[in-house]
Order: sequence, then structure tokens, then C-alpha cells
Amino acid sequence: MSILIRDVREHELDSILALNNAAGPTILKLDQAQLAFCHDEAAYFRVAEVDGAVVGFLIAFDQDSSYRSSNYLWFKQHYPAFLYIDRVVIASAQRGAGVGRVFYADITSFAEVRAPLLACEVFLEPRNDVALVFHGTYGFQEVGQRVMDETGLRVSMLAKELTSYPWVKSRWLDGPGLPDVPWLASREHDTRAVAEG
Repeated sequence: MSILIRDVREHELDSILALNNAAGPTILKLDQAQLAFCHDEAAYFRVAEVDGAVVGFLIAFDQDSSYRSSNYLWFKQHYPAFLYIDRVVIASAQRGAGVGRVFYADITSFAEVRAPLLACEVFLEPRNDVALVFHGTYGFQEVGQRVMDETGLRVSMLAKELTSYPWVKSRWLDGPGLPDVPWLASREHDTRAVAEG
């Protein structure tokens, strides 16, 4: 099985919405307006494709977003710069096949030239031990717990320091900027939208 990670295409948003809303209790539901906001503003919005079919997606926001999720805002209050993984969804038929690991390798590569920290949360109510172990194997550590405003459920706030970032910042970001090559390019997106999260 070959897994291709690529930027989402606008015509795929309806299938992304269906995949998100069928994911189960540990993924908050979205409506079309919220997903359109994600498409317009997310720093990272990529899909996983297997045999020509989209089987998953990952959405992340940087510290400059106008995103209003209470978990995102918690990181914004505690850290000056970060990339926040808002959601990763894998189709049930592909879970356990390595799609999540490929996504996390890709988002780490994307993030380490942009931010000192990769952040996310994992539900503790209902407890998601698989997700906690998964994130632990990638070097994420708990930096807090909170009860989400949107649901009243407790989550573990996780963060991973990106050790390459200080070198990238001193060599490239504080100087000439990143080289102009496709794999270092940022998403082109519309930052005029506003969402409630």
C-alpha cells in the first residue's frame, strides 16, 4: 500500500466533512462553514490518499490564526509560537495501516522549519489511550489538562519541542528566509475568514 500525502483540494471538502463527522466521539463535528474556514486559514491542511481515494486528513493552525477553538486559544495563551494540530482523521478501514504515522512524519517536517513547538490535545473523557501512546512515541509530553469550553470534557494538552527549529531560525528565518523550493513552501490560503472553532 502506497500512501500519498498532499494538500487538500477545494472540491474534496464535502468528502472531508463526511469523513470528519463519521470519525466518532473523539473528533468534534464540523459544519460546512467551519470546514471552509479551515480550508482558507489552516497553515497545514493535507490529505492522505491510497489508491486514488482520500482516506484521511490533518489540519493544523499556527499562532497567527484567528481560529477560536478553546484548545487552540489555550496554547496561544501559553506559547508565543507553535503549530497546533486541530484534528487528524483516518477512515476506519485504514486505521492501523500506518497513515497516522506518515501524517506525523510529514507535519513534523513541515513544522520544524516554522515553529519551535508542535501542539495538540487528546481526549481524557472518553479516555483515548491509543492516541496518548501514539503521541508519546512521537515525543509529545503533557503540558497541562483542561476542560473544553465546547464540550465540558477533559483533555490532555500535549506539546513536542522541535529541536531543529533554533538552527533553522538562526540560519534562515532570521536571515534570507527559507530557500524557494516546493517542499518548504507554505500553503496559500485566505486569512480573511473568522470561525468560532
